[in-house]
Amino acid sequence: MNFFEQQELARRGSFRLVVLFALAVACIVLVVDAVTLVFTGSVGAVVAATGLTLAVIGLGSLYRIASLRGGGAAIAAQMGGTWVPEDTRDPQLRRLRNVVEEMAIASGVPVPKLFVMEDEPGINACAAGYSPSDAAIAVTRGALERLNRDELQGVIAHEFSHVLNGDMRLNIRLVGVLFGIMMLTLIGQRILTYGRLGRSRDGAPLLITALVAVGVGSIGVFFGRLIKAGVSRQREYLADASAVQFTRQTHGLAGALKKIGGLEQGSRLADRAEAEEIGHMLFGEGMALSSWRATHPPLVDRIRRLEPAFDPGQLRELQTRWRTAPPDGLAEDIALGLVARDAAPGAPPPLPSRDARLALAPATVSGQVAAPAEDDYHQAHGLVESLDPELRALARRRDQAVPLLLGMVLDGDAAVAARQLQEISVHCGDVVAEQARQLRQERLESLHPAQRLPLAALAFPTLRQQPRPALDAFLRAIEAAVHADGRVSVFEYCLSRLLQVQVREALDPSRHASFGRNKAPGVRREFAILLAVLAQAGHPGDPQAAQRAYLAGLQRVLPRDHLPYAPPAQGVQALDEVWGPLDALAPPAKQVLVEALVDAVSHDGKVSVAEAELLRTVCGVLHCPLPALLSR
Repeated sequence: MNFFEQQELARRGSFRLVVLFALAVACIVLVVDAVTLVFTGSVGAVVAATGLTLAVIGLGSLYRIASLRGGGAAIAAQMGGTWVPEDTRDPQLRRLRNVVEEMAIASGVPVPKLFVMEDEPGINACAAGYSPSDAAIAVTRGALERLNRDELQGVIAHEFSHVLNGDMRLNIRLVGVLFGIMMLTLIGQRILTYGRLGRSRDGAPLLITALVAVGVGSIGVFFGRLIKAGVSRQREYLADASAVQFTRQTHGLAGALKKIGGLEQGSRLADRAEAEEIGHMLFGEGMALSSWRATHPPLVDRIRRLEPAFDPGQLRELQTRWRTAPPDGLAEDIALGLVARDAAPGAPPPLPSRDARLALAPATVSGQVAAPAEDDYHQAHGLVESLDPELRALARRRDQAVPLLLGMVLDGDAAVAARQLQEISVHCGDVVAEQARQLRQERLESLHPAQRLPLAALAFPTLRQQPRPALDAFLRAIEAAVHADGRVSVFEYCLSRLLQVQVREALDPSRHASFGRNKAPGVRREFAILLAVLAQAGHPGDPQAAQRAYLAGLQRVLPRDHLPYAPPAQGVQALDEVWGPLDALAPPAKQVLVEALVDAVSHDGKVSVAEAELLRTVCGVLHCPLPALLSR
């Protein structure tokens, strides 16, 4: 199953969630009405109880959803997560950051924000956010202490599957919905805990009301756990399968699951209330539940899917062994030789030459969207290691990330660059403009085309630490620099657009939480503009070759339409109007779009490295992240 099919399943999961929510609300209202009728015998009281119950559930859901508007980082902080700085010297945190950074680059997404739940000794992790640009990954201290590098890599790869496949936004909606249907229980519990109503006769009615609320609210708890189990279990199996595809080995993920089964704390969270609410978002069960209410498949079943010959008796042996001597992840790294691999995991593949020509097949590329494999991981390591160490250091510095990214979009033409620098000075100041100019001249002009997106991915977490006014100024500077002159290259334009999309999503994540629903016939004009611009950029000075490239792409996406090749007069700036409608395409239509783009750039049988990176950038803008190795 590919990315687009999983996105479509997640979209249908949202619809199923609404149906189950409506069913749960109906059951709660019916029980409240029945109790009201028994105690009062009044139809008017029943109507009032119905309205009050619906108001409590609705307002509770709206309140919880609003409280999650801050996105992944806010959710991780609510879970008790502590932010992991880019320059951390903690060996466990450094290992975690290395794994996450390389997985992000291999996947083609920004590096997520990292958090550690310091007070949680169990082995668990969570991915939260509305989109990859907003994603945060939180890992328990127990996972860092107990898992070796391969096992940690398997857990993080599992979480990246949730980042890529639309599970995160579905999970956030689930939190909001479940909070509403459990509101009656929460209200009743608060009254019982803090009301002290049972000491007087006057307090008896309210005490009875609280007890009834808890009893009726238990229906909400029942449905809440049932909904979580129904929505999340199959997604967990898919995430396990994706993790194996990414890491190309089963022993890491299987080892992490065995340690959950063999250690006393397992994957349980110490904070039971938190485990109840976000249990469906975790790598493993956050609390002990009966099998039919569990949010995750049985542990033994998950292990057997990875190791069919697994004997559950092994868990008892591990429990006995680890009761007195629990595993130490870093010590295992040393014993298994994984420390050396962390420093240099094999020989990373060399970067292709700038004038290399790649062979790409449309169906193969669309199948790679959000589906990185182990060779992509090694390629990502090679890309990171090939970067100038000074550039990597600048990408992680708060005072240098902005000029670094602005320097990446400066044009090679001196006159165009001068206009861009003037615009940057207006919005970000002369100092930032001068820093961007120096970085472009001294370090960025020689940057290999394949290194630009990885460098931007490394800089993105640092960029998100900027205050809101600075980020707003950065967005205005990017926009002005792109439109300073019509001779801006397509890649520079698309890179700037990608940065804008990612920053805007990080600033207001909840606005970008919807799945696309548009169909291809409704965006013919936008298809034609995008294909024409890319075809013209790939064949400057050769209109006939550009027309053939355009028609190759159009044949894939709109085979029955006859839209003539007409490059827009405003050039690359015409793309401003296409991104919104194309990004709103339904997942199956997006798959066809990606294949049409590949058809256009590869119509002559070969694709340059620059064209491949342009393709990757356009797909990133359209939320179809491509992994590092397109020619896999």
